[in-house]
Amino acid sequence: MKLYGIPNCSTVKKAQDWLKQNGFDFEFHDFKKKGVTAEKLNEWFDAFGWEKVINKAGLTFKKLSKEEQETINSPAKVISYLIENTSAIKRPIVEVDGKAVLLGFKEDEYQSRLK
Repeated sequence: MKLYGIPNCSTVKKAQDWLKQNGFDFEFHDFKKKGVTAEKLNEWFDAFGWEKVINKAGLTFKKLSKEEQETINSPAKVISYLIENTSAIKRPIVEVDGKAVLLGFKEDEYQSRLK
């Protein structure tokens, strides 16, 4: 199992705590240090939809002007934006056996998908 995120995100911390408390071993992939590839983003787009992988509610995206936000409107544009601005990726993302299964943290979803 692999958990993707950034270490100082409270939602990522909640997911990490839940996984540890429920006996799951996982590898943590820090976007800030290790980045993310276009291939990985495409896998997540296939699993969740590109509109969900970009975190439009987060500060990183909100700091952009309205005009800049409107130009990030296709999978290709989202990929180039997220590779440069990894903190705009919705997090955490959990993969099991190399397959993305969870986006964000909702305890009931973790309970039903991982137990």
